[in-house]
Amino acid sequence: MSATRLTERAIEKVWGRHRLGLGFADPAPDAEPIGEIWFETPDGTAPELLVKYLFTSAKLSVQVHPDDTAAQARGHRYGKEECWLILDADPGAQIGIGLVETVDAEQLRRAALDGSVEAMLDWRPVTAGDLFYLPAGTIHAIGAGVTLLEVQQNIDLTYRLYDYGRPRDLHLDDAVAVAHPGPWAAPDAPGMVSPGREILAAGRKFVLERWTGTTERTLAASLERPHWLIPLAGEGAFGDAKLAPGTVWLTDGAADLSHAGTILIAYPGGAVAT
Repeated sequence: MSATRLTERAIEKVWGRHRLGLGFADPAPDAEPIGEIWFETPDGTAPELLVKYLFTSAKLSVQVHPDDTAAQARGHRYGKEECWLILDADPGAQIGIGLVETVDAEQLRRAALDGSVEAMLDWRPVTAGDLFYLPAGTIHAIGAGVTLLEVQQNIDLTYRLYDYGRPRDLHLDDAVAVAHPGPWAAPDAPGMVSPGREILAAGRKFVLERWTGTTERTLAASLERPHWLIPLAGEGAFGDAKLAPGTVWLTDGAADLSHAGTILIAYPGGAVAT
């Protein structure tokens, strides 16, 4: 069985860019900047995970996402956990992830109202290859000059705490209610499990692997869950699907994977596939 190539959708953002790189088409100079490229199913269905690229020229809002329980209580399908793989970063580029120290809900609310929440974030320098898994409830922001790949639960559900005075809605009550107002604690991942196969992230909702070098194996999808194939460098094939950087493929069946280079494999659930 081969994989389905997912369709690209460019998302305009005030903090996006006109020069994207990675082989993606740049928007016209007089068009709105592009901040995200989403990879969606051609038939419009919504599988469990979403893969997207982000391109920043300014800071994103200070924000937080609810977990499944909190999201479902508000009528949503599920919450949002995500991870970021940094692909490129300007000198001095940073992300804010978690708070430097724990505060209570009222302190968080006041900091969001007066903007001091920005300084409360744990700002970390980033370089290509860095990986961050964000459990739901993690307060975070992405700084300027970052290109990253994001894997997330497939829902567009963000509560903004602070947005630097930009004229966009904030969601203060919801954000304070679901936030974990303290330092970031990432789930442990096993790391290298065999030559050329590394577990980058193994959270509660999905696993992200990186395979490097020459891969010749049957990807059995383990097999009751779909797999997302995300080529980053090199070329290869999965069944009759030709894999190349800048594409994302979704499969729910077994086939032979042949790839030389670097490819990411993502799948839902917290257990690592064998």
